[in-house]
Amino acid sequence: MKTRNNYIGCLLMLFVLIEVQSMAQASKETIRRTVTFEKKSQSNALLIFNVNGSVKVEGYSGDQVIIEVQKKITGKSEARVAKGKSEIDLGLIDKADTLIFYVKGIGERFGKENKKNGMQMAGWGYNWQGNDDDKEYEYNMNFVVKVPYAINLHISTINQGNITVHHTKGTLEARNINGGIHLTDIAGTTTATTINGEVDLEYTSNPPGDSKYYSLNGNIKAQFKSGLNAQLTFKSFQGDLFSSIDDITPMAVSMEKTKRGEGIQYKVNGNRYRVGAGGPLLDFETFNGNVYLKEKTN
Repeated sequence: MKTRNNYIGCLLMLFVLIEVQSMAQASKETIRRTVTFEKKSQSNALLIFNVNGSVKVEGYSGDQVIIEVQKKITGKSEARVAKGKSEIDLGLIDKADTLIFYVKGIGERFGKENKKNGMQMAGWGYNWQGNDDDKEYEYNMNFVVKVPYAINLHISTINQGNITVHHTKGTLEARNINGGIHLTDIAGTTTATTINGEVDLEYTSNPPGDSKYYSLNGNIKAQFKSGLNAQLTFKSFQGDLFSSIDDITPMAVSMEKTKRGEGIQYKVNGNRYRVGAGGPLLDFETFNGNVYLKEKTN
């Protein structure tokens, strides 16, 4: 009797598994676009605003932006999946010298100077006043992009993916929330910030301008070209700074005086260091993570 009961139990579990799997419907498609800057200049910029999914960007010697997006919609019925397929799309705003790609069909709208969002770049972003959590389906957009290696990049995503950039030399801004940031073979002024993830950087030419690196819950690992000349600041609540760079010296403590009411407020800042002969400011900050700095030896 016990064997028979076990057999019946296994059958019931199998039927439940089949029923659960049958409830989930999915649709996959590939979106491809090739775009050229109408007005070509050194200030050409590409902005990518993803929400659920990864963004991979690679520079090349051509002059076109070649984008491929793997779009996936899942829902509990074919009707819900069909609704997601019709609503979610790749949006494009062409400003002649700037190209802006975003996920169309989420939030209340995407546009310039939207104040009610937490991921705004160059004045653009989503308006999250509308509730995006009550959708009848789930969506995922994974971006793979080839770009002229000298253009300026502003890349963001929020969930379900990392940001990866390789072989670019323009200004680079990468922002994530639940994922890592991995930047290799880069040479431009950089901003890289994430909440839950690692930040990895590898420069083939050291950044020419002030740069900022931040992770709330993750380590930051940065490799610079040998002979780095910069100023360095480091701030962390539970992390430490490690470096294989020998030529790092503390800079003189700075003091700011501000008149407040009947007295003068003094603000002392002693967390700045000089690397080599000094130069652009490299600002590193973590909360629960370490910072690791090294120079490429060859």
